[in-house]
Amino acid sequence: MKELSSSEVRQMFLDFFQTKGHAIEPSASLIPVDDPTLLWINSGVATLKKYFDGTVVPENLRIVNAQKSIRTNDIENVGRTARHQTMFEMLGNFSLGDYFKKEALQWAWEFLTSPKWIGFDPERLYVTVYPKDEEAKRIWQEEIGLSSDHIIEMEDNFWDIGAGPSGPDTEIFYDRGQKFNDLSADDPENYPGGENERYLEIWNLVFSEFNHKPDDTYEPLPNKNIDTGMGLERIVSVIQDAPTNFETDLFMPIIREIEQISGQVKYGANQETDVSFRVIADHIRALAFAIADGALPSNEGRGYVLRRLLRRAVMHGQKLGINQAFLYRLVGTVGNIMSSYYPEVLKQQAFVEKVIKTEEQRFYETINEGMEILDQLLAKEKSEQSQMIQGADIFKLYDTYGFPVELTEEIASGAGFAVDHAGFEEEMQAQRERARNARNKEQSMKLQSSLLTEVNVASEYVGYTTLETESSLSLIIQNEQFKDSISSGQAEVIFAQTPFYAEMGGQVADTGVIIDQSGETCAVVTDVQKAPKGQYLHQIDVKKNLQKEQTYTLKVDKKRHNSIIKNHTATHLLHKALKEVLGSQSNQAGSLVAPDYLRFDFSHFGQITAEELQKMEKIVNEKIWQALPVTTIETDIDTAKEMGAMALFGEKYGHNVRVVNISDWSIELCGGNHVKNTEDIGTFKITSESGIGAGVRRIEAVTSREAYQLSVQQEDKLRNVAELLKLPTTDSVVDKTEQLQQELEQALKENEQLSSRIANQQAENVFQDVKYINELSYVSAQVDVKDMNQLRQLADQWKQQKVSDVLVLATENNGKANLLAAVTPDKVNEGIKAGDLIKAIAPKVGGGGGGRPDLAQAGGKKPEGIPQALEEVRHWLEG
Repeated sequence: MKELSSSEVRQMFLDFFQTKGHAIEPSASLIPVDDPTLLWINSGVATLKKYFDGTVVPENLRIVNAQKSIRTNDIENVGRTARHQTMFEMLGNFSLGDYFKKEALQWAWEFLTSPKWIGFDPERLYVTVYPKDEEAKRIWQEEIGLSSDHIIEMEDNFWDIGAGPSGPDTEIFYDRGQKFNDLSADDPENYPGGENERYLEIWNLVFSEFNHKPDDTYEPLPNKNIDTGMGLERIVSVIQDAPTNFETDLFMPIIREIEQISGQVKYGANQETDVSFRVIADHIRALAFAIADGALPSNEGRGYVLRRLLRRAVMHGQKLGINQAFLYRLVGTVGNIMSSYYPEVLKQQAFVEKVIKTEEQRFYETINEGMEILDQLLAKEKSEQSQMIQGADIFKLYDTYGFPVELTEEIASGAGFAVDHAGFEEEMQAQRERARNARNKEQSMKLQSSLLTEVNVASEYVGYTTLETESSLSLIIQNEQFKDSISSGQAEVIFAQTPFYAEMGGQVADTGVIIDQSGETCAVVTDVQKAPKGQYLHQIDVKKNLQKEQTYTLKVDKKRHNSIIKNHTATHLLHKALKEVLGSQSNQAGSLVAPDYLRFDFSHFGQITAEELQKMEKIVNEKIWQALPVTTIETDIDTAKEMGAMALFGEKYGHNVRVVNISDWSIELCGGNHVKNTEDIGTFKITSESGIGAGVRRIEAVTSREAYQLSVQQEDKLRNVAELLKLPTTDSVVDKTEQLQQELEQALKENEQLSSRIANQQAENVFQDVKYINELSYVSAQVDVKDMNQLRQLADQWKQQKVSDVLVLATENNGKANLLAAVTPDKVNEGIKAGDLIKAIAPKVGGGGGGRPDLAQAGGKKPEGIPQALEEVRHWLEG
């Protein structure tokens, strides 16, 4: 057997099947496209469904691929077993009605045993077959020459997921030798196909030859297919003689880097820490690749999976003594290992690192407080002779403090506690009900009513070319009933043609009027939405009689419409400017185009500087002043992509699309309305920028008249400031403000010095009152200082003056209590720890805290409990 790297094995597999006439299908994104049934791409065949179901016919019926995949249904076992992973690579060769069993089995054998390729010893290979699959068994024996004792019949060797394609399969196993026996050679599971580590499955070949019908009968498929899968990590572990997948070159560089970061724990020294090394190495691979493919940590869907993986990895990092953000430092190592076939991680390394680092830092902000509270819960349950963490407590940790449920359960389980998961789910369901009841339903248009789902009348939008048209009234609905005519109230109507834009893609609907043949206004259009079958459904306030099948003039509010299209084109300019300033990884995550402002949401981790915002604003205005032509064409989706048109991630596009092209600088797929030339926008001004969720930020801006009005308002405010500063003009406002700022800083400094002197005077009095118990000296007192910082200053003086063995100080400020505890080093060595002391007394003031053995602090909402907290010091020291 050759010594091969993982990169060499992957390339060798692809090269081999190219020699057999296969076309290489590139590895697809981990995020499924047009497949709502999958959260992640979870196998090599998942991206080829379009070929297997006949939706798309490939140019070559023989396909080979190496596909990155994610499976998250068994996360808890990752690191604890030899082969569980969240992200893995699947090597596969596929036939779509071309070759079948004979070629598939012969080629598999050739690839594995030929000295030109992998070069396994044939005596080490075993296969399993479906008992009724006589053809596969015959090929293995008669054509390939495998002896009968190397062929095992297994009833489980039939691939079937219910109605649809199905068929027998054959698995190939490698005998790793006597040293991998689980117990002994007599172990009943110690055979190819059993649960053991000696005989390792490396390849599964599925013969899809039957159609499993709804009545549970099977009929032959007209075109028989081959679908195979060989885990790269598994076969590499065999080739590199690694005990598990994690000792291969796919993981060991990551593990060595983790060792360096830890600085105190080595892989292989301890079984439990080895689990932590493996979990981190596995999870960072999945995180790096998923984020590079466009997924971001969040609270739902695949984003929640990433957040869960990251937080589990952080917790395992703490078990290795790593108590700061570190996962982001592993991204480059992951990218380097995989770069020969997957360049995407290194190409986006800076962005991936930024996302992971930001998420780590946010987690650390919540984890310390959550751990303190969880420790208190465990102690409380233990004191009450309980071995169960209640669902309500798990929910509070999750809902109030952001502490992950799975981590609560994992830590509690590790401490020997059961968890009331059912109780947690009840709390979660109650919260969902509260949220559902609180939702605003004012905009509900009941589009899914049975009335509208049965409507088939045609409705054509003509607003791209005109804002006024004559059209026949096709349908009237009022009070959930079809009407032939109406004369008052509110109603929904559909016209054969309309210039009114229906709210879509972030652009709000047009408003306007409906005019009869005499020139009188019959109705005011207040909103337009798409009906279930795509018709333009106008919401109207009726002013006079409207008759079905009559012709009316539909007139859009031109002034409002023009304001909307200026803002819409401005969002395209902003989108492009944003990518130039922040990078191509920043993508649109939502928008609102209204007549008086625009709102643009986008993916980005970290803060955006004032300089970056100013740069974006400048770019947009420069494009406006350059008077760039804005053209819109209709074409097919493939041509649009060849033009370089940006498509929004997750959006569904039909075969024919509209492309909005701003002088080849910004090209986007968009069905909305736009100006003819950027100079029509006038000017552009950003009014605000903020974060609205994990990895999502929002910019709001105005254009044209609203931008001018904003400038006037800002000038008025500046003049008011100048008047307050008693300045004749606004020219010297900045200089005067800086002067006042310096004077304020000086005053604050003097105030701080005065406060310190007062604190020092208090210290002289407090430090004279030393108490004794059990040969321990301690000081406990309430002092009048302004914050925790001054408490620490007093603790520094106590330490310098060597006043006592233990110090506890308390103060009240703004209705809250602050506590501080300090212990001398020699007493810490004797087992007296400030952190333990502060935890014991903090509940008296309704709070919690922690810290180092020599210095700890706490806060609470019950300052009236300070005397009891100080009294508790004596009791604790006595105990």
